[in-house]
Amino acid sequence: MPLATVNGISLNYQVKGDRAKGTDTKGAAPLVVLIMGTGSPGRVWELHQVPALLAAGYRVCTFDNRGIAPSFESTAGIAIEDMVADTAALIELLDEGPALVAGTSMGARVTQELALARPDLVRKAVFLAGHARLDLFQKTLSAGEHELDASGVRMPAKYDAALTAVMNLSPATLADPNAARDWLDLFEFTGGPVSPGVRAQRRMDHEFDRLQAYRGIRVPCLSIGFADDRMIPAYLSRELAEAIPGARYQEIPDAGHYGYLERPEAVNKVLLDFFAGSR
Repeated sequence: MPLATVNGISLNYQVKGDRAKGTDTKGAAPLVVLIMGTGSPGRVWELHQVPALLAAGYRVCTFDNRGIAPSFESTAGIAIEDMVADTAALIELLDEGPALVAGTSMGARVTQELALARPDLVRKAVFLAGHARLDLFQKTLSAGEHELDASGVRMPAKYDAALTAVMNLSPATLADPNAARDWLDLFEFTGGPVSPGVRAQRRMDHEFDRLQAYRGIRVPCLSIGFADDRMIPAYLSRELAEAIPGARYQEIPDAGHYGYLERPEAVNKVLLDFFAGSR
């Protein structure tokens, strides 16, 4: 992935097109920009969403948000405005806007704010686990996460994996012994110390309430909620859609916070139908 200097920082990004479909050159097809959530690199989209979008004839841009090396880690602190400006500058650098933009969790917040602040850069916007505010549980969880980061304490790998699974996956997935084993093994293998950049992402403001502000969004929007999401409960994603004039809401059953990985076929269908539709 190339490194570009945008908004005064280094940003690691990649643009893909399908040569067989003639979309591998700049401007040959609509550009989709995918924005990842807290602590995860842009390559996570490569598992399911990028292949589906390429097969449908889109060009796709993924990138590592500030906080995720080799992008600028911004260890001194990160504000949502920083990430919005980074994304806007990247779309301007690519010179293929307005783009179709989708983000998950924290990436959904970036997408929401981008749609509000720079509608000239956004053709349509999709928010996976989007939210205009957090409730008491999420705020308490975040505060506890900050204290854990500051303490330097490392949880046992298996316990950390189990906690990650129960917070991010659907009970339907955890009830399937084979699926549960695969996910728990993955979480145990990929766990470990949290980087300074990810800690900076985790320290972002959690006291926001943007419901009234989002009534000013005018680009076509789709909010996708995951029925079993414990991190961002589906009611917050529905509430977001209700605040944005003309926005649609779609809920994916048997899916937790990682619904785009857990139920990729269902998520991809909703995503592609919205992008292809007249609105």
